[in-house]
Amino acid sequence: MLQIYCKNINKSKSFPIGISLLDIYSGFELNMPYGPVSAKVNNKVESLTFRVYNNKDIEFQDIYSSSGMRTYVRSLCFVLCKAVEDLYPNGSIVLEHPVSKGYYCQLKLEDRTFGLDDVQRIKQRMKEIIAENLPFERFEKHTTEVVELFRQKGMMDKVRLLETSGNLYSYYYTLGNTIDYYYGSLLPSTGYIHLFDLVKYYDGLLLQVPNRSNPSKLEEVVKQEKMLEVFKEHRRWNQILGIGTVGDFNKACNAGYATELINVSEALQEKRISQIADEIFNRGQSGKPVKLILISGPSSSGKTTFSKRLSVQLMANGLKPYPVSLDDYFVNREDTPKDENGNYDYESLYALDLNFFNQQLQALLNGEEVELPRFNFTTGIREMSGNRLKLEENMILILEGIHALNPELTPHIPAESKFKIYVSALTTILLDNHNYIPTTDNRLLRRIIRDYKYRGYSAEETISRWPSVRAGEEKWIFPYQENADVMFNSALLFELAIIKDYAEPILRKVPNNRPEYSEAYRLRKFLEYFVPLQDKELPPTSLLREFLGGSSFRY
Repeated sequence: MLQIYCKNINKSKSFPIGISLLDIYSGFELNMPYGPVSAKVNNKVESLTFRVYNNKDIEFQDIYSSSGMRTYVRSLCFVLCKAVEDLYPNGSIVLEHPVSKGYYCQLKLEDRTFGLDDVQRIKQRMKEIIAENLPFERFEKHTTEVVELFRQKGMMDKVRLLETSGNLYSYYYTLGNTIDYYYGSLLPSTGYIHLFDLVKYYDGLLLQVPNRSNPSKLEEVVKQEKMLEVFKEHRRWNQILGIGTVGDFNKACNAGYATELINVSEALQEKRISQIADEIFNRGQSGKPVKLILISGPSSSGKTTFSKRLSVQLMANGLKPYPVSLDDYFVNREDTPKDENGNYDYESLYALDLNFFNQQLQALLNGEEVELPRFNFTTGIREMSGNRLKLEENMILILEGIHALNPELTPHIPAESKFKIYVSALTTILLDNHNYIPTTDNRLLRRIIRDYKYRGYSAEETISRWPSVRAGEEKWIFPYQENADVMFNSALLFELAIIKDYAEPILRKVPNNRPEYSEAYRLRKFLEYFVPLQDKELPPTSLLREFLGGSSFRY
């Protein structure tokens, strides 16, 4: 018999060797209204069909958890792909990226564009598949066999991914007579899917999923036209380069094109920064000069390097950028608002002295001279710096911070005087056509490396803080991203291949007896898909240098 310790209820119980996680769940008589959907076994996420042969610590997951929601969405995507295959054997679907609180997909039919009736047919077929309660079955074979299986199906994106993985064995999943590949665990069967919707969204489809806070309701569709356009623009760039998936990328690198991919990706990014600077300059030429550039974005999006590179391009247009730090406008520490746990909430908009900030900003825009403050982080008190500023001709203030796009920050500044920019790492390369790469993974890996190199934090500490960081972004950043005049994608096509050698040794240091091990292990396994690249070809002005080191900018 086995001894299984259930972390959900802090109890142990004996079970026969080889028992499945699903039967262990029943044995503990747990009651999870929206679960279980997967389980952490010794802090590694496994499917509920996983069988146990040794003593284990087990924590069952529902869709309130990040890993549980990933399992649910992954399984729902397989149902969608099967429905399309069943109805349109010569059609195809690509699951491109998360947007508008759902997942944007491109449906391609053989001889025509799709219409609303096609969306309804697919949704109805998905409901039928769910009602049939078909099992998701996992098989593991030699990689050469799995590759040949996908080759016969014409699924060349998976062929290229697995051929370049370097693994002796690979696995695949079946759902009825449909085969596919998914990165991570799936539900035991389709009957576990309780809620979804599929709607036409611009020129594609939007797969809607349950709300994490209230899984009995769907996530509300949030209009994100600008973000969708940024994703599309970068997907077009990828198509020009012939790189749509990680398998394509690995093949190109193995063929000796890595340096070319780095150079072109960096050039495309610099071209976009130059276009933004030109747009700001042209506003002044048309009689509506920009006096304040507001730059916002989530953690590890590269806002600082972006603002420095934008400053260079502005200077090339004859303008004089001047950075202003929002941190210097913090209220004194004792006046900082507190969160629900009674801790100082430095992420809150109201941790800033909005009145004082706007008084100084208004004075500057009126041509007056002001003395800029400096926040003393040691004493927790705002002081005057002795540094005086008066806007000269062609001078533009650059303000970077998480609240920069919040209308409450600058309510009295005329809209024509402001230029708002949203920066984020919107990963556009796909693992394969049915596996997107979460943009949050890109940012988390950047932050893990930077925190370790420059702030003395372990990967374990960074991972443990990440849910709090994400909650702050959901509250203070994401609701205002569509307020931007322009969006800038700071992700680089090749960056995960370069990040790999930096991140893997840091992630390996997370002990497997810590809760953070689950996320560290997942990220390590994800990075294994990429052919590693050295950073010697990376220019010193690259946005990635903000996290890896070696930048020519001062921070």
